[in-house]
Amino acid sequence: MSGWKEYKFSEVVEISPTISLKSNEKYSFVEMKDLTDGKRYCHPSEERKLSGGSRFQEKDTLFARITPCLENGKICQVRNLKNGIGFGSTEFLVFRGKENLSDNDFIFYLSRSDIVRSYAEQSFDGTSGRQRVPKSTFENLTIAIPSLSEQRAIAAILSSLDDKIDLLHRQNKTLEAMAETLFRQWFVNNDELRMQNDEWKIGKLGDIIKIKHGYAFKGENITAEETDKILVTPGNFNIGGGFKYDKFKYYSSNDFPDDYIFTEGDLIVTMTDLSKEGDTLGYPAFVPYMEQKILLHNQRVGKIIFKTENDKIFKHYIYLIMKTDIYRAYILGSSSGTSIMHSSPDRICNYDLLLPDETDLLKFNGFVESYFQKIQINTKQIRTLEKLRDTLLPKLMSGEVRVAV
Repeated sequence: MSGWKEYKFSEVVEISPTISLKSNEKYSFVEMKDLTDGKRYCHPSEERKLSGGSRFQEKDTLFARITPCLENGKICQVRNLKNGIGFGSTEFLVFRGKENLSDNDFIFYLSRSDIVRSYAEQSFDGTSGRQRVPKSTFENLTIAIPSLSEQRAIAAILSSLDDKIDLLHRQNKTLEAMAETLFRQWFVNNDELRMQNDEWKIGKLGDIIKIKHGYAFKGENITAEETDKILVTPGNFNIGGGFKYDKFKYYSSNDFPDDYIFTEGDLIVTMTDLSKEGDTLGYPAFVPYMEQKILLHNQRVGKIIFKTENDKIFKHYIYLIMKTDIYRAYILGSSSGTSIMHSSPDRICNYDLLLPDETDLLKFNGFVESYFQKIQINTKQIRTLEKLRDTLLPKLMSGEVRVAV
């Protein structure tokens, strides 16, 4: 490739460079859970007093070196560090471009490419389940990279896509926060409105919904290899609610009942959480549109079915109910299990809630429906941009597609 030169990875990348931090002082801290596949940027979750761990500065690339985090794509560029420096998990390798040789943003994208990821995954060392990529691994990786100007041009193209994706994610977060604020103003903090409406009642979730269990799909047909059928599992729920485009499991058989296929916009709830804290237990999500994919209803996810024909007036109300702290406390308090926490349709449906009259719910929906419609549009655009980015990334990193500089 004209203009591209071969180097050892360690020749063009600073690997876990030295950062001077003072003991007993607080710094921004980044945990492994702060990194999300598909999102370029990660942000510190808190501040902690300095202890052992990786050290980094603003815009360094954090590269998960442990299984299964690396396979799950936990590679991000760190942002919003207090005073521009911080520390984090011992399971990060830190990558940074070298002055006058490699561009920092280009190095991030290079580290996300199969050139680096596949090599790292083939170099795991240690016992099964706790394997790690040794830092020394990258002494043996040979890569070809373009001139610094072409690196910057490549990074600019990919960055423009990621910046748009990040903007849409932030818009969605703002829109959902607006819906939650309006929900609290109408139905939580508005005693006057409740007193004026004699038709508002206290009832059970089960008065307006029922929850359908999913299907017990055969384990031998569940695979990590991509097919046209995605099993929607508890791993596809975000902490706090919402659908998570991560940890997909696929199904290789066509032998299952037709009524266990989700439709875009279905309201679902998770009834199992694998963590001892129940991080996602009981939270809701809307089933998204997934181009050319069939989304299947796994048995530990519940589909919410409304008992009223006019489910539109309850849909967003119930979703927002299931994101409240008081509902959350009820779900955790009524759950069963130790290492794996469970809820059930009966427990969820037994939750006490305020039942406003349909007139007020229609008015409420008139405000929030546009928020959720915009979220849906943004989410489809995010998926399109991610697909474009993921298609361009290997072509640009291999030199198959060149950028004029």
